[in-house]
Amino acid sequence: MILKQPINKSVVLEQSTSNIPLPEYTVIKNSGYRYIYNFIKRFFDIVLSVLALVVLAVPMLIVVLFIKAEDGGKAIYKSERIGKNGRPFNMYKFRTMEKGNKQLQEVLTKEELEEYSKEFKLKNDPRLTKVGKLLRKTSMDELPQLFNILKSDMSIVGPRPVLDEETQLYGDYRDYLLSAKPGMTGYWQAYARNNVGYSNGKRQQMELHYVTNRSLWFDIKIIFATVARVFSGKGAF
Repeated sequence: MILKQPINKSVVLEQSTSNIPLPEYTVIKNSGYRYIYNFIKRFFDIVLSVLALVVLAVPMLIVVLFIKAEDGGKAIYKSERIGKNGRPFNMYKFRTMEKGNKQLQEVLTKEELEEYSKEFKLKNDPRLTKVGKLLRKTSMDELPQLFNILKSDMSIVGPRPVLDEETQLYGDYRDYLLSAKPGMTGYWQAYARNNVGYSNGKRQQMELHYVTNRSLWFDIKIIFATVARVFSGKGAF
């Protein structure tokens, strides 16, 4: 379920893209290297996601049971995101919010709507269920994205999958961002997560930095940094 409302982002767009340096390929600038990198990355995406699904099958089933036990609603929801080269796809997540189809303005205060319009997230989202809060804190709500990786919608590492509205915050760099396959984790999630947002352009800079400098070594560093951040719980909400 996707809750939407019209948002005026002109001011945010101007603030968030005005100081973003023009990115250029500095690592993946050779087409031969890029082909090898993408091939190896896809191989590890498949192997690691299959292994993860085998190891985490029981914990994921338990999560499903807890979500259903809390309110009887669906355990997994689909959210349309924009993938590589602008191709839309349905991203899977464990449902963390109350079931229903209420509009944002029905459940959020004026201040919360303003925060959401800038960051597309809320630090203290009143719509979260009790189980949902725990899932968000531990990042377990992201686990169904392993199926997105198998389907080649996503990679293990890449820019965060974004809504179509979010791509507008990248201005002229939208296509550049979408030149990379979105990831289950990435540079922004591993090193900043929700401590860095859109409104000052820092998140855009971090996502574009990854697109510019992606490499196998960078991906490995991000995976280890992600594990450390998940266990620390920093920046999660």
